Amino acid sequence: MFATLSDRINAAVSSLRGRGRLSDADIAASIAEIRRALLDADVALPVVRDFTATVRERAEAAEVSRALNPAQQIVKIVHEELTRILGGATREISFAKRPPTVIMLAGLQGAGKTTLAGKLGKWLRDAGHTPLLVASDLQRPNAVQQLEIVGRGAGVAVWSPEPGNGVGDPVEVARTGVAHAREQFYDVVVVDTAGRLGIDAELMQQAADIRDAVRPDETFFVIDAMIGQDAVTTANAFAQGVGFTGVVLSKLDGDARGGAALSVSSVTGKPVMFASTGEKVGDFERFHADRMASRILDMGDMMTLIEQAERAFDEDQAAELANKIAGDGDFTLDDFLQQMQQMKQLGSMKKMLGMLPGMGQIREQLENFDEREVDRVEAIVRSMTPGSAPTPRSSTVRAAPASRGAPGRP
Repeated sequence: MFATLSDRINAAVSSLRGRGRLSDADIAASIAEIRRALLDADVALPVVRDFTATVRERAEAAEVSRALNPAQQIVKIVHEELTRILGGATREISFAKRPPTVIMLAGLQGAGKTTLAGKLGKWLRDAGHTPLLVASDLQRPNAVQQLEIVGRGAGVAVWSPEPGNGVGDPVEVARTGVAHAREQFYDVVVVDTAGRLGIDAELMQQAADIRDAVRPDETFFVIDAMIGQDAVTTANAFAQGVGFTGVVLSKLDGDARGGAALSVSSVTGKPVMFASTGEKVGDFERFHADRMASRILDMGDMMTLIEQAERAFDEDQAAELANKIAGDGDFTLDDFLQQMQQMKQLGSMKKMLGMLPGMGQIREQLENFDEREVDRVEAIVRSMTPGSAPTPRSSTVRAAPASRGAPGRP
């Protein structure tokens, strides 16, 4: 999503590298280019003004003029300010002292709340919790059925006493869902609510009624990361009408300009808690502002890559394979297949390679990488017939029979 923004900001900063001293004109030109890049990315104008003003003030201060490498100091300032407008420090979910913890999802129709409910449920289950999804979206056609399907795919239970499609009371479903979770000892309840195509009084009233009925510990505002400038208007409307404690970005893997991600936290003052990064139920991750800033500046995101590897790889198997590669034993095709399977558990190869530093310089080659090549190599290896151990040769040397046509020769 941030490919174009990343390229333009890096180009503006790269022009300063290699200079022992920065003039005011150098700093002004770079900040002007960064300002244009942010505006083209649909970042809200107040956020752009605040960001560029702070970077300019810090760049012209003593911390840059006295630095051994002024250009690197500018990069450091840009990284810190990007982290700030993205929300700063990562915040944990506020779990209730007495379960169940109630998490309410709110947002417009089409933002991806129902799919995200399943992803959040799986993330909570993997973290050791026992979540329950509550189908309180009784308005959108087949919303209840969709949540049931998503819940089965995520391995999470779903409370859906009403068929939906305009039938049933969403407030009562939410209330009974929390009561059911308390009786059956679920420790987290995720309430999926209805949305609208736009902001209206009916939407806000229903969301407020559900909020008052279940008294959520967390209210997450789910927003499509591709909607651009409308993100600010929508976020402010929900903040005033319902209120929320955190933001969840959906469709962060899209090809839009990404202004919502850079605007919503700074405008509302609420942190971005999670991000949906793909279509699969496992494409869901904690949002770290500093790591996202590093990705934008093409510094990579090694911490997220390491965390994903720790979840996907078996430590003992990885150590055994490492020893074989180092020469302690034979590294067979079966070992190679095992490594490929573990790599596939990390998810998309493009996404994984994109977390490495400097990959923005070969973005075109990375985009042209065909994920099916991995499956093709795996199919080739699996099509081979396992060979048996070779029969050892006898140590007895037998004399060859004498040739009849060549007397005197053995």
